[in-house]
Amino acid sequence: MATPVGWSQGASGSVCLAFDQLRDVIESQEELIHQLRNVMVLQDENFVSKEEFQAVEKKLVEEKAAHAKTKLLLVKEEEKLQFALGEVEVLSKQLEKEKLAFEKALSTVKSRALQESSKKDQLITKCNEIESHIIKQEDILNGKENEIKELQQVISQQKQIFSPRPASSVAGITCLTSGSRSSRRTT
Repeated sequence: MATPVGWSQGASGSVCLAFDQLRDVIESQEELIHQLRNVMVLQDENFVSKEEFQAVEKKLVEEKAAHAKTKLLLVKEEEKLQFALGEVEVLSKQLEKEKLAFEKALSTVKSRALQESSKKDQLITKCNEIESHIIKQEDILNGKENEIKELQQVISQQKQIFSPRPASSVAGITCLTSGSRSSRRTT
């Protein structure tokens, strides 16, 4: 092996050792340089420019502001929803009360209608009984009127038979006839 310039021949063993060490150092540095180049290539691939970063950062700020607005709107709408749910609950309770009151009133009306219907049926029955009684009474009255007519005919026949005779008739009979006329008129 040749001795590098400026080195003495006597120290060849130590020179070789130093040379080997330098070569190892150079090789390890070359390896390190190679790894650093690979890292730089990867960094170049993943590199984002400052302008791109600032644009993305600005967009993020805008999205955060939009998110905050949306969240605020959500809170407001949630409050409205809670209020509406409260109103629905109140209205549901009121509707339930009104439903119960209506059912009670309907039950009362049905009960009254049933009572009125029962009274109506009783009145119809009573009217039918009265009508039947009236018909019977009319039949009895018609029978009595027929009897009266027959008796009037008998009386008129008897009048003709017993009509007053001229002055030669008996005074008692004439009185009887006149008395029977006056009594007949009063009845």
